[in-house]
Amino acid sequence: MRAMKNIVILISGRGSNMEAVVRAAKAEQWPARIAAVISNRADAQGLVFAAEHGIATAVVANKDYASRAEFDAALQRVIDGFAPDLVVLAGFMRILTEPFVEHYAGRMLNIHPSLLPLFPGMATHRQALEAGVTEHGATVHFVTAELDHGPAVASATVPVLPGDTEDSLSARVLVQEHLLYPRAIRLFIDDKLSVEHGQVRVDPQ
Repeated sequence: MRAMKNIVILISGRGSNMEAVVRAAKAEQWPARIAAVISNRADAQGLVFAAEHGIATAVVANKDYASRAEFDAALQRVIDGFAPDLVVLAGFMRILTEPFVEHYAGRMLNIHPSLLPLFPGMATHRQALEAGVTEHGATVHFVTAELDHGPAVASATVPVLPGDTEDSLSARVLVQEHLLYPRAIRLFIDDKLSVEHGQVRVDPQ
């Protein structure tokens, strides 16, 4: 029988993707446990949800550190205290340093609200509308040192409709994010993902 995997989730705010992952893990009885939810903000609403679901929480406030490197080192110490097999970024609004990313290479996932490699960075829905694309969506990817450029695990597509605003498009994408992210994480938990030559391979079994 396989050992249970430990998942640590990083958030900065509401953590709606974190909620979707927690609910899916419970409903589908994953061979994994959400070991902790960690935030860089003490006022992150998602910490309340995590605590209500019996999940350990921690705050590592970036404002308490003089540099990004010092913050990342402190965050890494706290994360590693939970012995994670997988680190999940769920609306974690920090650009991470290369040593931090390298430490979790192959075991850190992020979800980005665009069809990567289109529209990396912030304001993705505005970028999509300004570019006049007919399709938009979300991508789950392994995190690498280059922002929003790691190997893609899975994506979900939504149409861009006439009259769409940033808010309406964002809401439609978010629905898909909440379905996509748990599915992608489950593939990792079930040892069905591998990265070869910068491409993700999914075990068809």
